[in-house]
Amino acid sequence: MTIASIILAAGQGTRMRSKLPKVLHSLAGKSMVWHALKIVDGLGDLPPVVVVGFGAEQVQAAVPGMAEFALQEQQLGTGHAVASARPKVDPSADTILVTFADMPLLRRESLRQLIAIHQGAGSPVTMTSFIGEPGSAFGRVVRDVDGKVTAIVEKADATPEQLKICEYNVSAYCFKADWLWEALERIPLSPKGEYYLTDVVGLAIADGYPVKSLVLSDPDEAIGPNDRVDLAAADRIMRQRINEQWMLAGVTIVNPEATYIEPDVTIGQDTIIQPNTFLRGKTEIGADCEIGPDTTIVESQVGNAVVLKRSVLEYAVVEDEVTMGPFCHLRKGAHLAKGVHLGNFAEVKDSYLGPETKMGHFSYIGNAQIGSNVNIGAGTITCNYDGEKKNPTEIGDDVFIGSDTMLVAPVKIGDRSVTGAGAVVTRDVPADTLVIGVPAKEKRKLEKVD
Repeated sequence: MTIASIILAAGQGTRMRSKLPKVLHSLAGKSMVWHALKIVDGLGDLPPVVVVGFGAEQVQAAVPGMAEFALQEQQLGTGHAVASARPKVDPSADTILVTFADMPLLRRESLRQLIAIHQGAGSPVTMTSFIGEPGSAFGRVVRDVDGKVTAIVEKADATPEQLKICEYNVSAYCFKADWLWEALERIPLSPKGEYYLTDVVGLAIADGYPVKSLVLSDPDEAIGPNDRVDLAAADRIMRQRINEQWMLAGVTIVNPEATYIEPDVTIGQDTIIQPNTFLRGKTEIGADCEIGPDTTIVESQVGNAVVLKRSVLEYAVVEDEVTMGPFCHLRKGAHLAKGVHLGNFAEVKDSYLGPETKMGHFSYIGNAQIGSNVNIGAGTITCNYDGEKKNPTEIGDDVFIGSDTMLVAPVKIGDRSVTGAGAVVTRDVPADTLVIGVPAKEKRKLEKVD
């Protein structure tokens, strides 16, 4: 069986009240269409085909390299959307999996079950459904006295008796390819002037085929956000799933309701995540860490046994046994080596701090290379911007930078040197030298200790 996947993503989603296409609204930091593509990843033998329409260029740009794209030029319904995908579907496909990009909570495991049922059903179409509360807006799954599916009826077209049905269509299907392409041409035009994919179920029954349905055990999988209230509800479910996955993998999350972890994050065992922590992008966190509370980490690498409190990391690297915070900020390009300590209100940008270096509170280090075992006193600033360009600061090993030192870049401080408190360093300082004053001048040579 050669499986092709079609994902329908052409709708505007007017109830979102947004300039953004509906499928680009995000859950857990990723667009709905991204989630839809991840769900089908590995289920088919061929690249998935995403049917785009409203905001087609935006949708394609949002998931580059993840799919083929087919354009539905006119919005003539879901049946017409699937037909629009046919030119992009490899002719070798004998099975077509159809899902919707605005159903980001479907599980890959459920679609695997759907495909397995389809393989053994002997029918050209297999569908999904769920049992829900009365009054849902989903189409009703109508069955006969023997429990066989006889039709899917949209809520607007349902009789009073059919409206009492609590089994609802999920709009995830598996089709026999050659039958589907032919059946799409037989779908009747609806009163709204659209061709509904749900009508192919009736066509299969009319052709004398039984229609099997996978009844989802978790109704949350069927949620398709139509407005921002729905979107927030779906986001809560997605975050809960992610948090449960990490807790089952050996991560302690003190308050899951107040912890936000995006899908690409990885976390090592025995790490503790405190409340109000946001882990975003492809962040990697090692084992035995304590992260938070009130900490945001974006696209960063954090080693083992790291402690971060009330701090922000963006595109940074933190090696093992680093301690930070509270209220530190690592900006893009910051790299803290093993054992570095940052005190309160410390900021680092585009700089490397060597092993065991200590950086005091209320300090700023930018565009700097700092050696090992350096003490950076409170209030130290690298004055790296001259109004036109950023300039580098270099500090050697075992240096002592006194409190409130201004390092006016470009400048180099040699190994084992010392700056006095309040010094303004405008010239390079040789190794083993004490400088003081404004501007800083050499006070004396220091005795080198082996």
